[in-house]
Amino acid sequence: MNTALLAIAGSVAMHVAWNLLVRQQGTKTRLLWWALATHCLILAPWGVYALVTQAHWGPQLTTALLVSSLANVAYFVALDRAYHRAPVALVYPIVRSSPILIAIWSMLFFGESFGIGAWLAMLLSVAGLILLASTAWRNDANAALPWALAAALATSAYSLSDKAAAKFLPTLSSVLGFISVGYALSFIAITVLLRREHGRWYPERRAPLLIMLFAGLCIGLAYVLVIHAMRNMPAAVVVAFTNAGIVIAGVLSILMFHERQHWKQRLIGMVVVMLGLIVLAIVQI
Repeated sequence: MNTALLAIAGSVAMHVAWNLLVRQQGTKTRLLWWALATHCLILAPWGVYALVTQAHWGPQLTTALLVSSLANVAYFVALDRAYHRAPVALVYPIVRSSPILIAIWSMLFFGESFGIGAWLAMLLSVAGLILLASTAWRNDANAALPWALAAALATSAYSLSDKAAAKFLPTLSSVLGFISVGYALSFIAITVLLRREHGRWYPERRAPLLIMLFAGLCIGLAYVLVIHAMRNMPAAVVVAFTNAGIVIAGVLSILMFHERQHWKQRLIGMVVVMLGLIVLAIVQI
C-alpha cells in the first residue's frame, strides 16, 4: 500500500508539471504531439524490449494490450481535438471525471465492489471537477464537449485493461513498454490528422527542447506509476487520487501565473475535489 501511495504521489507531481506546460505553450505548439514524439524516441525502445523479454505473455495480456492501445489512440485523438476547441482549463477536468465510469465498468465486468462512502466520495470529487470546468466555459466551447467526454470514456477503457494487464507485467520497464505501444499508435494517428488538416507532418510551432524532453518523460513515466499503483488498489480509486494534480496545478496557476479570472469559483471547485479525495482516502485506505 505504501508503494502504491508513493507511486500516486509521483504521478501527481508529473501530471501537475504536464498540465502547467500545456497551458504555457498554447495550442499552436501542440505540446501533446511533441511529448508523444519524445516518448517514442527516448523511452519506447527500451520499454518495448522489456515488454517482449520480461512480460508473462498469454491471451489475457495480448487482449489487454490490444484494448489499451486502441483506447489510448481514441484518448489522445479526442484530447487533441478537444484542446483545439477549448482551453485546457475546461477540457482536462471533464476528461479526468472518469473514475465514476471506471468504477461502474469494474463492478460490471470484474466484480469489484465499492461501499456507499467510496461512491459518494468519487461523486463529490467529480462534482468539483465539473465546477472547475464550468469556470472556463465559453459559448464556442460546445464543440469541445463531445471530444472531452469521448476522452473520458477512453480513459475508463484503458484504465481497466491496464489494471488487468498489471499482473502479467513484473517490472516497471515492462509496464513502460506496454504503454509505449499505445503511445506509438497514438502518435501516428495524431500525425495523420495533422497532415490531413494542415498539410504538415509536425505542428506549426516547435516546443523548446528542454520542454519537449521534460514533457516526454512526464507523459510516459507518470502513467507507469499509475499502473504500478493499480497492483494494490482499484483502478477507479487510483485514477481518482491522481486528480489531486488538477487541484495543485490550479492553485499554482492562481499564485504563480496570476490566473485570477473566476478564481473564487475555481477555488471552491478545488476544495470540493479535495474533500471528495479526503473522504475516499478515509473509506478506502
